[in-house]
Amino acid sequence: MLKALREEIDTILRLDPAARSRLEIVLAYPGFHAVVFHRFANWLWRHGLLVLARSVSNLARLLTLIEIHPAAAIGRRLFIDHGAGVVIGETAEIGDDVTLYQGVTLGGTTVSRGKRHPTLENGVIVGAGAKILGGFTVGAGARVGANAVVLHAVAPGESVAGIPARPIGVSHETRKDFLPYGTPCEDLPDPIARCVASLMDEVAYLKQRLTEIERKAEFPAEELPAEARAARPTRRI
Repeated sequence: MLKALREEIDTILRLDPAARSRLEIVLAYPGFHAVVFHRFANWLWRHGLLVLARSVSNLARLLTLIEIHPAAAIGRRLFIDHGAGVVIGETAEIGDDVTLYQGVTLGGTTVSRGKRHPTLENGVIVGAGAKILGGFTVGAGARVGANAVVLHAVAPGESVAGIPARPIGVSHETRKDFLPYGTPCEDLPDPIARCVASLMDEVAYLKQRLTEIERKAEFPAEELPAEARAARPTRRI
């Protein structure tokens, strides 16, 4: 238990540039507090103390503004950054090294008692305000952009964004770098940037053609190629 808590603290210290010390994290990070409360509530739930477990999780929600059902399965080194408004449902499963930002919801879309909340595999990053709704799997290393609404499974290493969420950018399956807020800004297909780039290419081409035409106009007719002389207009006096 203590080893797991040390891993949580070290993960926050590594990923959050605002964190200055381990003591600061222990005293002032609601995401860390929520995970600690959940470990205890989950232990109570697994030992049949259901009401007490719900009471502990409710206390954690009041103190941290993060709601985690005590039955949710959470792996090691979960990093909940900022945290306010995060909701993790009963049948949600979270792997190791997952990062959740504020306002994230791992919710269900059915009232049945079966698997109705998502599974997040290792290394997933979910951006602020994103909603992942349903009993499907978000594959290892996937990135969910801010405010996305995910209604279907996400392949490992895939980046998704939008409402409803769709694949964007390139696969991150082989990437090990951290992606803040789950949003690959350098990979977003910006339509304005693409339009401007296309216009610049067109202007460059036209400038090249104009230079060629001006160069030909400076040569005497006899120095021009035969096809150019034939196409050159004759002056009328």
